[in-house]
Amino acid sequence: MKRYISEFIGTFSMIFCGTGAMTVNEVTGGEVTHVGIAITWGLIVMAMIYAFGETSGAHFNPAVTIAFAFAKKFSWKEVPLYIIAQISGAFAASLVLWYLFPASETLGATIPTVDVGRAFILELLLTFFLMVVIINVSTGSKEMGIVAGIAVGGVVLLEAMFAGPITNASMNPARSIAPNIVSGNISGLWLYIVAPILGALLAVLSCKLIKHDNCCDEAAC
Repeated sequence: MKRYISEFIGTFSMIFCGTGAMTVNEVTGGEVTHVGIAITWGLIVMAMIYAFGETSGAHFNPAVTIAFAFAKKFSWKEVPLYIIAQISGAFAASLVLWYLFPASETLGATIPTVDVGRAFILELLLTFFLMVVIINVSTGSKEMGIVAGIAVGGVVLLEAMFAGPITNASMNPARSIAPNIVSGNISGLWLYIVAPILGALLAVLSCKLIKHDNCCDEAAC
């Protein structure tokens, strides 16, 4: 139960701060700035990894959880409960933001500024890069230590910085599902579910290609 609570709290914190920065930026006419939003995302991800990495593995992302299971570094039977905890945490955060900032039209929803095909490819690649880092700094299904927090938080900041204006750099189905549904911006939501999962799975396959044969199991990678 502690792991699921950790995933709930971690995802809640991440979505509240990350999409919260976007929401505040929206209702204040740009006071936070795009750079401020990217830094917020990177810092909250890093902080939550330090807070919950040893307890739950600090996934906070259904795509990451599915990819760890695919890599045989995490039990498939745990996947549904982890995803429920993550999505529940994301919805709780979005509902609080909806209450706090009723003037917001998006609540930090992921809305692409390019066509669906280009947005899909970009989100797939962004999640691929993120999962490549995660799977190479993790131990089993756990992200631990200074290296993991800085590396994962850093790549989230980096990707949010350059890709945020195009797709809002989701890389996380839970991060998109909650604010998009709560704000009513559901057009194109499917791509923010499918693309991150495929990107994360491709990252696992890349691990198998560049490391030894059993790189993706509990004892390695």
